[in-house]
Amino acid sequence: MVTRRILLASTAVPLMAQGAVRGGIIGSGGRGRYLTGEFKEIGVNMAAVCDVYEPNLRAGLKVASTGAQAYDNYKKLLDDKSIQVVVVATPDHWHAQMVIDAVEAGKDVYVEKPLAHTIAEGWRMIEAVKRTKRIVQVGMQRRSYDVFLEAKQAYDTGNIGDVRHVNAWWMNNQASLNPAPLEGKLDWKQWLGTAPPRELDAQRFRNWYYFWDYSGGLMIGQAAHMVDAIHWLRGLTYPSAVYAAGVNTLPGAEVPETTTMLLEYPEQVLVAFTVGYKSMRYSGFLDQVAQHHGTKARFDAGREHWALYREDPKATELKPEKERRSPGAFSHATRQHIRNFLECVQTRQQPNAPVEVAQQTNVVLCMAIESLRSGKRLKWDAVGKKVVG
Repeated sequence: MVTRRILLASTAVPLMAQGAVRGGIIGSGGRGRYLTGEFKEIGVNMAAVCDVYEPNLRAGLKVASTGAQAYDNYKKLLDDKSIQVVVVATPDHWHAQMVIDAVEAGKDVYVEKPLAHTIAEGWRMIEAVKRTKRIVQVGMQRRSYDVFLEAKQAYDTGNIGDVRHVNAWWMNNQASLNPAPLEGKLDWKQWLGTAPPRELDAQRFRNWYYFWDYSGGLMIGQAAHMVDAIHWLRGLTYPSAVYAAGVNTLPGAEVPETTTMLLEYPEQVLVAFTVGYKSMRYSGFLDQVAQHHGTKARFDAGREHWALYREDPKATELKPEKERRSPGAFSHATRQHIRNFLECVQTRQQPNAPVEVAQQTNVVLCMAIESLRSGKRLKWDAVGKKVVG
C-alpha cells in the first residue's frame, strides 16, 4: 500500500515556485556542492556560498545559482537577511555551532549527519532549535526515502515477533588517505574553530574524517545512517551501554577504518554494527544490510532493498514472504529528504529527522568514539543524561 507520506516523498512536483526560497551553503566541498545542486533542482535559489578554502569556494559558486554571493566567513552569510534556509555541510566538529548560530539568525537549516561531535553539543542544539522555533532537518535521509518508508510499514505489520538482536554491517573497499597538497588559500584558524590549535596540516584538512578532533571516521559517518534506521524500524531511542573495538590499516590515520560497535538497549535489544572499508568491493546495492532477528520472522533492510523472511525450521533455503528490490533507488533519497525539509519550512511542522531524533543516534555515536578510544564499555545514565564508565 502506498501512503500519502510515501507519495509526498517521491513526487517530482516542486513544493514551491521556482526561486521563491533563497538558500545558502556553508561548506562547499564535494558533499556541499552535491546538496547545492539538489536544492537548486527542487527550486531553491542558492544565492550564497561560504567556504574557508578558496578552491572549494570557487567550485561552489559554479554550482550555485547565477549571481550567488561568495563568503569566506559563515557569520557574514548569516547576516544576509534575504537568506531563508541554510545548508551546513562542513566537517563534523563545526555542525553544532553553525546550526545554533543559523537558527539564532532566523534561518531554517538542513545539516549533514552526524548531528554533532559531542553529546553536550547535541543538547545545546536541541535547546536552541526549541527556543527559536526554527525548522532543522538532519541529513539522515532514510527517514524520507520511499523504499524505507515502505520498509517501515512492512516491519510494523509483518508479525515479526520480538526483535532482540539486530546484526548490521557496511562493507566495501574504499578507505584511503588523500595525499594531495593544498591548491589555494585556506583560512586554517577558522577551519579549526574550537578544535585544538595546531600548525597548518594539509593531511588533516584533506582527511579530517580520520582524525579525532574533527570526526569519528567511517564508524560515525556510516553508523549515523544505519543506527538511526535501526532505531526507527525497531522503535529504539537511547542505549543503556555501548562498546566499540577497531583495527587501523591506514598509516597516518588516527581513526580506525574497520570497527564494530555493540549497543545495548533498555528494551532488551542488542545491536551489532560493523563497518569495514578494507574488505572486498561490493556494489551499492549489496554493501550494507541490517538483519532484524525476530521470534517469528527476520527482516532485512539494505540500501535499496528490504525483505521479510518467515520462520520455517525445515527450510534449507529461505525465500522472502515479502520484499522490494529497487537498484539505483537510493539516488533519490536525498532529494526526497530535502523535499520533506522544504515542505516543513512552509508548514512549520516537524521534519522527518529533527534534532531530537538525531540526538538519540548522536549519543550512540559519541559513546562509541569514547569507547573505542578508552577500550571501555560505557553506560548511559538516562536520568542524568550522561555517560558513566
